[in-house]
Amino acid sequence: MTRTTTVIIGAGQAGLAMSRCLSELDIEHVVLERGKLAQRWRSQSWDSLRLLTPNWMTRLPGFQYDGNDLDGFMSVPELIAFFERYAASSSAPVLTDTAVQSVERSGNGFRVATNRGMWSASSVVVATGYCDLPVVPAASRGMSPSVLQMVAPDYRRPEQLPEGGVLVVGASSTGVQLAAEIQRSGRQVTLAVGRHTRLPRRHRGRDILWWLDQLGVLTQGADAVQDIERSRHQPSLQLVGRADHSSLDLAVLRDRGIRLVGRVRDIHGHHVSLDDFVAATAAADFKMAQILARIDRFIATSGGAAAPAEPFTPTWPLAVDAPDTLDLKSERINAVIWATGYRRAYPWLRVPVFDAPGEIRHNGGITPESGLYVLGLNFQRRRNSSFIDGVGGDAWVIAHQIAQSMAGARVA
Repeated sequence: MTRTTTVIIGAGQAGLAMSRCLSELDIEHVVLERGKLAQRWRSQSWDSLRLLTPNWMTRLPGFQYDGNDLDGFMSVPELIAFFERYAASSSAPVLTDTAVQSVERSGNGFRVATNRGMWSASSVVVATGYCDLPVVPAASRGMSPSVLQMVAPDYRRPEQLPEGGVLVVGASSTGVQLAAEIQRSGRQVTLAVGRHTRLPRRHRGRDILWWLDQLGVLTQGADAVQDIERSRHQPSLQLVGRADHSSLDLAVLRDRGIRLVGRVRDIHGHHVSLDDFVAATAAADFKMAQILARIDRFIATSGGAAAPAEPFTPTWPLAVDAPDTLDLKSERINAVIWATGYRRAYPWLRVPVFDAPGEIRHNGGITPESGLYVLGLNFQRRRNSSFIDGVGGDAWVIAHQIAQSMAGARVA
């Protein structure tokens, strides 16, 4: 058995940020990764994917984007190279191809079993991230076996799909991007729209995330919202990272020939029952209008200059008279892609820290089990906790907590 102070599970953005912070505090640790460094980015991204955040937001503790395209958007290969350079810059002790099989309490610390041996540690940081396993609604089980079903992490390019139409379920960032790409390939796409967070790519001459950064929205703390659980389950931003900085909303998709329908309620063979989606689009329009008005008030009170506002086109009228059913056979839809979010599962974590839905109970990443921490979850401490740009702040808090625990142990 190998002894270390801290075991970090996962070598994505959260695990690497955690490693850097522990190194800065001279805390011995190891990073265990089931595959290659940044494995989830390697294995669960489609070929054309680019980050939704501009390059200037690609910041981690002690490291940041240093290229000449600050307002551009990294491709996945570029991001992986960034992570590799980051790990090398601090000589991060990453062990790849090392799958964690169990984490159990052992005295005042933990015993971590892997396919490559056993580790003993005073503390463990679960840094496996927010996007773990895809969520697929139970209704999918009623679909005819003649229709190909695929989850978004398994999609790479349109050529994977059979001939004929495609139903994409989910209108957040992933869903709208896949719908647009598949439609361009010549297949007719139908997009099932549920709750989503609509935002323009740019407002008054600046990237929308630049404005949210200036307003402090992205660093808003979990204690500043009325219902943190509701906030943690908000849909991802309906944004796309493109060289022309264009927006990709429902109106754009409709103009490109994509058929818009409501949320999938039930499926029986080829028959799909749909919900009305006026409420979802109206809520998204209203929320976006609120955010843009807040930005405009900020500009007015700060006395700064800004470009004219882009036109705001409501999308809720697109939902009027939408069908309440869909016949996949008559529509010649032969494939369904589920872009309906993610859940987390920790079958190897044998420590009593789970709530009823199976999530790790924590307060800002600190679990009820002394020495066990979690990092990289949605709105963990701040609204941007699951962003590359936000995970570092949470990592520093946990690193200092580990240092304080070590100091207390030495005094005792």
